[in-house]
Amino acid sequence: MFLDSTFLLLIPALILSFWAQAKVSGAFERFSRVAASSRMTGAMVARRILDQAGLQDIEVERIGGTLSDHYDPRAKVLRLSPQVHDSNSVAALGVAAHEVGHAIQHDTGYAALGMRNLIWPVANIGSNAGPFMFIIGLFLRQGFLMDLGIVLFFAAVIFYMVTLPVEFNASSRAMELLETGGYITREEVGPTRAVLSAAAWTYVAAALMAVSQLARLLLMRGSRRDD
Repeated sequence: MFLDSTFLLLIPALILSFWAQAKVSGAFERFSRVAASSRMTGAMVARRILDQAGLQDIEVERIGGTLSDHYDPRAKVLRLSPQVHDSNSVAALGVAAHEVGHAIQHDTGYAALGMRNLIWPVANIGSNAGPFMFIIGLFLRQGFLMDLGIVLFFAAVIFYMVTLPVEFNASSRAMELLETGGYITREEVGPTRAVLSAAAWTYVAAALMAVSQLARLLLMRGSRRDD
């Protein structure tokens, strides 16, 4: 938005975001060169775990992009990037199992995931429209528009906060599934966990950025209470 003194609130979040992105990229690149002893690819592991969980109706698809892996609950499709779908590295297995974790969350009715999916439509609008509406209100000196922008963006903050337990739980499930299923050895647990832990920091950074942005909006609004 504007480069006033409140912009300083965003600096810690920006630093953490850059660090987290570098960390996850470095960890994935490093451990994508370490082949798992099982020699199974991410797609193979995902398919087997899904079948063992009774989720044969969920398809595993290969999609383009770098680390674009995700589970689509509406289409019931697990989409894996080429670096995960075709690779037998411990990094690929970790990411694939993490996405399977989301599929299992959806199947078992994991409460935090249900809440996140419920909030998503409003949060998506709030993330984009909230700050924009606040700026319009700031220019027009309309306190109502500024307040409405803050309320909308607050929904996005809640979404980011709820995302944290969802992602942490998916990673915990992934490690348990890989270990108990014999897809990784004891020596491979550390590298696999390192990849998932690095990825978790990106969600922490996103949540911190959202909270920092909300705090900035509140401070800017507070300085214009006479509007």
